Amino acid sequence: MAPLKGLRVLDLSSVIFGPLASQLLADYGAEVVKIEPPEGDSTRHTGPAREDGMAAMFLGANRSKQSVVLDLKQPAAQDALQALLATADVFMHSMRPQKLAALGVDPGTLRTRFPRLVYASLLGFLPGPYAGRPAYDDVVQGMSGLADLMARQGSDTRYLPTIAADKTCAHVAAHAILAALWQRERTGEGAHVEVPMFESMVGFNLVEHFYGQHFEPPLSAPGYPRVLAPWRRPYRTADGHVAMMPYTDLHWQRFFTEVGAPQHAADPRFVGIANRTRHIAELLELAGAYVARESTAHWLAACERLEIPAAPVARLDALPQDPHLAATGFFETVDDSAMGLLRFPGTPVRFDGQRQPVALPPRLGQHTRAQLAAAGLAPQHIQALIDQGAARSHPTGDTA
Repeated sequence: MAPLKGLRVLDLSSVIFGPLASQLLADYGAEVVKIEPPEGDSTRHTGPAREDGMAAMFLGANRSKQSVVLDLKQPAAQDALQALLATADVFMHSMRPQKLAALGVDPGTLRTRFPRLVYASLLGFLPGPYAGRPAYDDVVQGMSGLADLMARQGSDTRYLPTIAADKTCAHVAAHAILAALWQRERTGEGAHVEVPMFESMVGFNLVEHFYGQHFEPPLSAPGYPRVLAPWRRPYRTADGHVAMMPYTDLHWQRFFTEVGAPQHAADPRFVGIANRTRHIAELLELAGAYVARESTAHWLAACERLEIPAAPVARLDALPQDPHLAATGFFETVDDSAMGLLRFPGTPVRFDGQRQPVALPPRLGQHTRAQLAAAGLAPQHIQALIDQGAARSHPTGDTA
């Protein structure tokens, strides 16, 4: 099952935001053609690698794609890109708006030339005072309030230890592109989709943290107390940690009865979710003292018996051995003749019980010849582009 089979995407983005968005589309069956400069996406050289240009960070966001190398500084390469665009349903880029016109890929030009094209601009900011500024994950985490949330929880002002802005906005971009494609199905017209990192992350953070600011005048400061409480973290047990979450009145009654302190469940501060939210720090600190008396295994067994949500705290290196992930076949391996066995997190979504298989990310320029030929360029024209450096082909793609 490949829901997006037949959909053709040209992706001129780089690093993580755009490439992860197009990888999501590839996971659903789209043909994604990654347009790269002669030096390739910078992530080809980020992290450990068994082959030059195929580093870990590139593998993580570029599976199941094809690679075409064009030096868009050259007019001949720009013409070749236009030939590819004539075959595309979606065009994605992460360039600053001021660079687009010089390459002939500004939205006005392309939407006039290709009215059915879904044109997706993956930006740092919408048009406004910040438009055109460079946007990286760290910068957007800081601007959007994520670093402040860490400080409000009692930590230092710091970033989350994951590229949260890039990855979150990639998902926003993928579903926005799909929405535009659905609109095209109804109207026959493409669309210009603008996906800004800053606005997307502010909206993401304020789902719960706008809180009392929804009202005028505000009914509270911003910030959802339950998740900002410094005690909101895995509970320390006698021999480790447990991710445990009593949530309802019944959960807390069962928990406090289990630890021999049922009076706490009747404490007015902790009766009802509204009261618990106001006094969440005291509640979590109190519960933590009880949890610390017993082992992790004790609490996992007790919570299963009491029907309180709980789980072990998994280490990253243990996830490939997780029994549930093993049973669902989440991790996939690809055997490459040059690099050997490579492991990938698979597509989490199934359609009619099936998920799209993972394919190896492309070598740089692996599909240049084949894609340009499919766009109508004659073999001698393609060879001339390669000879003059306007395009580049990887040896493994020469016979494609």
